[in-house]
Amino acid sequence: MQTNKLSDWLPTTNKEVKIRGWSELDVILFSGDAYVDHPSFGPAVIGRILESYGLKVAIVPQPSVTDDLQDFTKLGTPKLFFGVTGGCMDPMVSNYTASKKRRDKDAYTPNGDKGFRPDYATSVYSSILKDKFPDVPVLIGGIEASLRRVTHYDYWSDKLMPTILETSKADMLVYGMGEQPLREVVKLLQKGVPFSSLRTIQQTAFLVHKDETIPKNKNWDDVEIQSHEVCLKDKKKFASNFKIIEQESNKLKARRIFQKVKDRTLVINPPYPTMTEKEIDASFDLPYTRLPHPKYNKRGPIPAFEMIKTSINIHRGCFGGCSFCTISAHQGKFIASRSEESILREVDKVANMPDFKGYLSDIGGPSANMYKMKGKVQSICDKCVAPSCISPVICSNLDTSHKPLTKLYQAVDSHPKIKKSFIGSGIRHDMLVPEFNKNADAQELDDYTEEVMTKHTSGRLKVAPEHTSDPVLKLMRKPSFEYFHKFKERFDKINIKKKLKLQLIPYFISNHPACEVEDMANLAAETKDMGFQLEQVQGFTPTPMTVATVIYYSGYHPYTLKPTKTPKTRKEKEEQHRFFFWYKKENKAWIRNTLNKLRRKDLVEVLVPEEETNSWKSIKPKAVKNTFDDAIPSSHSSQKRKHKSRKKRR
Repeated sequence: MQTNKLSDWLPTTNKEVKIRGWSELDVILFSGDAYVDHPSFGPAVIGRILESYGLKVAIVPQPSVTDDLQDFTKLGTPKLFFGVTGGCMDPMVSNYTASKKRRDKDAYTPNGDKGFRPDYATSVYSSILKDKFPDVPVLIGGIEASLRRVTHYDYWSDKLMPTILETSKADMLVYGMGEQPLREVVKLLQKGVPFSSLRTIQQTAFLVHKDETIPKNKNWDDVEIQSHEVCLKDKKKFASNFKIIEQESNKLKARRIFQKVKDRTLVINPPYPTMTEKEIDASFDLPYTRLPHPKYNKRGPIPAFEMIKTSINIHRGCFGGCSFCTISAHQGKFIASRSEESILREVDKVANMPDFKGYLSDIGGPSANMYKMKGKVQSICDKCVAPSCISPVICSNLDTSHKPLTKLYQAVDSHPKIKKSFIGSGIRHDMLVPEFNKNADAQELDDYTEEVMTKHTSGRLKVAPEHTSDPVLKLMRKPSFEYFHKFKERFDKINIKKKLKLQLIPYFISNHPACEVEDMANLAAETKDMGFQLEQVQGFTPTPMTVATVIYYSGYHPYTLKPTKTPKTRKEKEEQHRFFFWYKKENKAWIRNTLNKLRRKDLVEVLVPEEETNSWKSIKPKAVKNTFDDAIPSSHSSQKRKHKSRKKRR
């Protein structure tokens, strides 16, 4: 069995640089996360790609910003550029809860310790580097830079902020998954092209002064959105920007976007096409140790690593387009799937790690069951501007076959060292319902559901219907709750047929745009009718680059520009969230009074009847995860008559 040496990781100190025999570095990376050399951690992927081009690369994880800033100068000046990322999550989501309280833990730091990542880390790191090394280019990337590339609403400061290029002083921004633009940057720099001339690389953004000429590209059309200054004055015009931004982010032939910011112009070049199988395999097949750097051995485990160390990421992207989710904004709408061969090579690496016990925690992706799914006729996808392929209905051009995924699961389980592989990622249950997925083979959908339930679920299957109200679900770009009922029927049928004792765990969100108190009361009543006592619940958290966040700030839907109401005060949010916990004694009187004021005695009878039925009285409440404060954003036949009677009165 091979033993790792210190030099198997990218160097993090001068001592480690010297171990490699280097006297200077080409690129120095700075990250808000602890350094884990694993393909699920962006900084490691970027470092390994740079290394594959023969570059001398080092990484400074979680540099201190509270001392003399020696972490920013200790490795000297790189020959090519500094690379900066706030980490695998937006630092404000890492540092604060939905109610803006400081989190007690940071999952990307040893022992979960907090305080090692500054707020707005990308801007903080980049500004320090530009002050200390004004002549060295700084390239920023990662989810924080990606989602803050244009004028955006920042929930934690409650104000509009300009492009992060303005606040960070960086020279270039790479948005989305950065492998393709980074490879082009390196190739051109190695040919001797100055960094300042890198102006036509896809999936990059930069600022130009008013006296500079914006480079032309005959292959691109251009579109200009409302300036930052106009957005500050007019919320409706700010909202109108987002439709353009989202559609251009998801097009296969997108336009270049311009936005005025003070006396400069932000230029956002069109994205690259979706990564090919060969390209995405190349990112995962790099020589990762798959372990945290040894420097953390005495500091305790890194929670985010512990969660994924025996998981396998099989694809990127999500065509769901949910209004509250940033996945498609960062990873893209189209699915980039790895080859089965690449996945099985990684499975073999994990299976042969010294502490492997035989169990894979996840074979998945942003949505577990989108592997190998794409358009049947590419030319139709080429012209598409829809933000979602499955809302309001599943596109007739989308191939939703689950056969490749079922075959992959079986190939993974055939490995002699794999005792069991679980599906820990969220499954799109709506795609497994023939009444919704009308072009699919119903038997094939049932076969996949049965495969997951019998072989890849450890007691609980988690799905995310998110709400029960049709108006709220429509805004969320999620299907009607009736399809969750239909999925539960199939789930229950398989449970009985196979003599399983699995639980179905639904996820829900409160205080989402368009959601009112009565909607939450309906949600509580309908899920109670179904026998659920909710555990996985959370309050909506506005994060940059989502439809829901634009609505939250501006009050307008960016596609229709019609006013849309959102719960915003703490009182409104807490009252909506309270309905999740109808079974708590302290909530019963408040729920009864609230529903009586709304003249919804029908809901009172379901949620808090004067004489609670023995069946509910006898249930000892389960441990409830109230994620209003601590959630990290990301997200019926027998009851049909009652469901209809509860629909919101117009």
